[in-house]
Amino acid sequence: MDIVERFLNYVKFDTQSSEESNTTPSTAKQLVFAKYLRDELDDIGLKDVELDDNGYLYATLPGNTDKEASTIGFISHMDTSPDASGANIKPRIVKAYNGEDIVLDEKNALVLSPKKFPELLFHQGEDLIVTDGHTLLGADDKAGIAAIVQAMVYLMEHPEIEHGDIRVGFNPDEEIGMGAHLFNVEKFGCEWAYTMDGGDIGELEYECFNAAAAKIKIKGASVHTGYAKGKMINAVRIATEFQSLLPQDETPETTEGYQGFFHLMNVQGNVEQAQMSYIIRDHDHKKFDDRKELITKLVEELNNKYGAGTLTLEMHDQYYNMKEKVEPMMHVIDIAIKAMEHLGISPKVQAIRGGTDGAQLSFRGLPCPNIFAGGINFHGPFEFVPIPSIEKAMLTIVEICKLTAAFND
Repeated sequence: MDIVERFLNYVKFDTQSSEESNTTPSTAKQLVFAKYLRDELDDIGLKDVELDDNGYLYATLPGNTDKEASTIGFISHMDTSPDASGANIKPRIVKAYNGEDIVLDEKNALVLSPKKFPELLFHQGEDLIVTDGHTLLGADDKAGIAAIVQAMVYLMEHPEIEHGDIRVGFNPDEEIGMGAHLFNVEKFGCEWAYTMDGGDIGELEYECFNAAAAKIKIKGASVHTGYAKGKMINAVRIATEFQSLLPQDETPETTEGYQGFFHLMNVQGNVEQAQMSYIIRDHDHKKFDDRKELITKLVEELNNKYGAGTLTLEMHDQYYNMKEKVEPMMHVIDIAIKAMEHLGISPKVQAIRGGTDGAQLSFRGLPCPNIFAGGINFHGPFEFVPIPSIEKAMLTIVEICKLTAAFND
């Protein structure tokens, strides 16, 4: 089985996670895929294959060298984003992309166009895997899983490539910020690891946002509109007022690079009650703290205006910028850069405008930068995967294993 067939098998599984769940994994369908992967890892010959009750899957490729080689790991997540459907995915392969629009669904005029997504033009002449325009593709992060599994197969088929013990880990619920929540770092037993959860070819990331989530509940009072003066408290209108008080030029759609933001993910309600869900992001920890303080201050101000207890705030930190944990071990980055260069890939070292499980794992003692898996335009129907990119992701893993074995020479 080649890496493309493996990836296409994986995306058949609907593994969408859910923010509304209190279980781990957040959806039972993730366990269905986890059990499939467990059996696959057994079949290809990996050792110590273990799937726990929470959907965390671990396995080992034993080392084949007498050298003193560090034990390293590769990690990817099994879930897909709640932002778009991951059910009944119908991928197709566009051969030798010609640089023009790709019609995903002619009937509904759904088009993947380089006018809107100019990154397509960097992959002219390559075979692309695309959606039918109605679901995401699932490359985030099944491309990463496919690259890891295929790399383990490749290493077993090429015993002349010396390597130390290699650990692989697949976890649920990354897309809802809970992927590393129950990851057993001690059992994983690695000096360092890499998440294969990046995008386009060459991406290498060891800086990420500091991240928090906030949920604001608003309690209103419904009164007949004809007699509402001085009596009605309209929860939905207060929700819109709260949103209007935040900086309107500090949202995901107006920021880039190291600029942080407030992102209103969901709002629902009526006159009597409303609820708003935000994520808060910034690379700079001081600015991150300032953003959380602003949310708290605005809740207090509106409670002073409409009455104590009208708004309640639940806010918690999700992860922090892993830069401070990776920088003391820069050989981890140097090895990844050298691996890419050996394969003719130009490394793109950049900060993540998001987060990976590696951020939380780094703060739990497992330095864990992020490497490209090949997918582009995650979390929506315009997601696509250039096949050469996913193949290079697999070979990058192989090269990292090879270079790590030689690191102590």
